[in-house]
Amino acid sequence: MGIEVKICGLSTPDTLEAALEAGADLVGFVHFPKSPRHVALAAAPALAAQVGTRAGKVALLVNPDDATVAAVIAAFHPDLLQLHGAETPERVAQIRAAFGLPVMKAIPVARAADLAGVPAYAAVADRLLFDAKPDAGDVLPGGNGRVFDWTLLAGLDPGVPVMLSGGLDAGNVSQALSVIRVDGVDVSSGVETAPGLKSAEKIFAFVHATRAAEAAGAAAPRWKVQAP
Repeated sequence: MGIEVKICGLSTPDTLEAALEAGADLVGFVHFPKSPRHVALAAAPALAAQVGTRAGKVALLVNPDDATVAAVIAAFHPDLLQLHGAETPERVAQIRAAFGLPVMKAIPVARAADLAGVPAYAAVADRLLFDAKPDAGDVLPGGNGRVFDWTLLAGLDPGVPVMLSGGLDAGNVSQALSVIRVDGVDVSSGVETAPGLKSAEKIFAFVHATRAAEAAGAAAPRWKVQAP
C-alpha cells in the first residue's frame, strides 16, 4: 500500500467531492465547535453517505466525553476516530475499548521532549499522527498551518502506522516525505483559501504532489507496518 493521503476538515459536499475525486484515501470531519471546520451532527449523515465506500471516514474529536463519542459515531459512522486533544493514554484505551473503533492519537510536536509519551500512546492507539504543537495563544489544537521540525521524527519507530500533519501543502509535501518515513500525510489548512474554506484546486494539487513524490522515489523508506 502506498502513502495514504488524508484531507481533513471537510465540511461541504462540493469540497468533499473534490477530495474523493482527487483520490484521497481518508476524509476527515471535525466535530469541535471552536473550529471553523466544525461539522454539526445534523449535517453529518449526508456527508457520510456521500463518501460511501470511496474513502475511509475519520471523525476528529477534542477531549470528548463518552456521550459525544457515541453521538459522533451514530452520525458519521466513521471508520477511524481521531483524538486531537489532551487525551491521556488511559483515555485513548478506554475509548477504543468502549466503542470498538480504531483510534488515531494526535501528538503535538515542537521539540524532542514532546516525543516522550510516544511509547505509551503507541501501546494503546492504532495509529499516531504527529502535528505541530499549538502556540500558547492558539484556540485550536491543530489546523493552524504551522510546520514543525520534521527531523525530530527521524529514526522514530513507534511500531504503529504514522501520519504526518502540520503546515503541509502541495509545495512542501515532497520535501517532508524525503526527510522522514511515514505511512500517510494529513492536510487541512494547506488546502484552504481561508480558515475552513477548502479549495478544490488545492486539494487536487496536494494529492497529485504526494503521489508524484512517491512515484519519483522521493519518499524515504517507510516502516513495514500494516494499517489496522
